[in-house]
Amino acid sequence: MNRLLTAIIERENDGYVSLCPELDVASQGNSIEEARENLREAVELFLECASPEELRTRLHEEVYITQLEVAVG
Repeated sequence: MNRLLTAIIERENDGYVSLCPELDVASQGNSIEEARENLREAVELFLECASPEELRTRLHEEVYITQLEVAVG
């Protein structure tokens, strides 16, 4: 069974940090593609090892990504 999860990838210094907010699992890579693939592997490893209780505790069913406009200065 496959499930669609969110991957948020940000540039950080000379690389990229990736986050799956539904599970609070993170990874990194030297490129966007590498950070995404490393995150996929980290999530798959987490899902293989996590107990059903840990999965229920950590899985956020609803994740909303949006932007905010704020006054600066």
